[in-house]
Amino acid sequence: MKKTRLFLAAAVVACAPLGMPAWGQADLPPVNAATEKVFGQLGAQPGVRQAMDFIKADDERTLREQIELTEIPAPPFKESVRAADYLRRLKALGLADARIDAEGNVIATRRGAGGGPVLVVSAHLDTVFPEGTDVKVKVKDNRYAAPGIYDDGRGLATLLGVVRALNHANLKTVGDIVFMGTVGEEELGDLRGVKAFFRDTRGVDGFISFDGVDISRVVNAATGSRRWRIVYTGPGGHSFSAFGLPSATHALGRAIAKISEVRTTENPKTTFTVGTLKGGTSVNAIAAEAELGLDMRSNSAAELKKLEEQILALAREAADDENKRWGKPDTIKVEFKLVGDRPAGAGAPDAPMLHAARKAIASVGGEVKSVMASSTDSNLPISLGIPALTLGSGGVGGGSHGPGEWYSPVNAWLGPQSQLLTILSLVGVDGVSQPLLAKR
Repeated sequence: MKKTRLFLAAAVVACAPLGMPAWGQADLPPVNAATEKVFGQLGAQPGVRQAMDFIKADDERTLREQIELTEIPAPPFKESVRAADYLRRLKALGLADARIDAEGNVIATRRGAGGGPVLVVSAHLDTVFPEGTDVKVKVKDNRYAAPGIYDDGRGLATLLGVVRALNHANLKTVGDIVFMGTVGEEELGDLRGVKAFFRDTRGVDGFISFDGVDISRVVNAATGSRRWRIVYTGPGGHSFSAFGLPSATHALGRAIAKISEVRTTENPKTTFTVGTLKGGTSVNAIAAEAELGLDMRSNSAAELKKLEEQILALAREAADDENKRWGKPDTIKVEFKLVGDRPAGAGAPDAPMLHAARKAIASVGGEVKSVMASSTDSNLPISLGIPALTLGSGGVGGGSHGPGEWYSPVNAWLGPQSQLLTILSLVGVDGVSQPLLAKR
């Protein structure tokens, strides 16, 4: 078999991005001299070339593991079966300290030579799909279809592939690499896995999340979100005999009408939606309870806070208006329950981690076409001031979060190759290169 060179030319096929681009290629500065030097050293090192060749040769096994992991259900808050399987796989790769923490994350550390930075590399275990969803992978014409096949089955598989490549080439890094499968990245999981990790862990110098497939898209900023359940309650009663009592559903309708008229900024992008509704007892009853689910997002923490204050005030007004309509003050009450809090955070086009990722992607023949904000596990470290990126894992995919989610392994090895190079440049290779990631 012809060996893969470190600097190879290859087609890169993109899928739909997760967020709005913050910078395009033309907005980015040239890769800095320190990064160019390190990649020159890595490119000349036989062990690094061996690891890169191994990843390409290992492509079929990585896809097989992706399928196997996808077919283990991991619905929201019920990731334990997949976590146990992932723990087994990490231990089989020689990471003897692998464990499952109190929140359910799978965590294992590959020790470096000492004195270097600590880099966390993660992919998320959970999917958005409820218990009972058919997750059997169906194959047709090199397309693999199943809920969760690339979000984040692909990321979980390439993380394992990177560990195998490090082992195969016997590469000793300067810094430590913490490999992690996180819980609660999706939906109302509210980043509970990565929140728990950073609550309990100190001394992390950098963080990379494997999420999505497109290697030409790098996430280095955090789209924040706040999610609320807004609940209206009142006495309720018969629609005829108790007519004149304020209604919880009418208050809810007033709230939706008010919220729908809110205007937000386009830059930084700031959005909202009333995504769910429920309430009432029957068609001939004045509702005693009704609630809505509200999602608000922004790439700016300040804009998100401003939007939240505005919309919650409108929700209170809706209760007041319903009470005034019937001349019965304080009859309808409103309660606010926070069910999601993902912090926002900014990224910089000149960040050292971004230089490293851009050079790694270029080194496998790719090109970073957009650097953007999105909502991923990286939100949490970004909000804490810890350098963080989210990187694609290679191949092509579509239909994320839907029953028709699919994946095709087109040049799929380019994902883990670029991920490996990014990691090695950041933590350093003992006797070859110094880490680009600074100790905090």
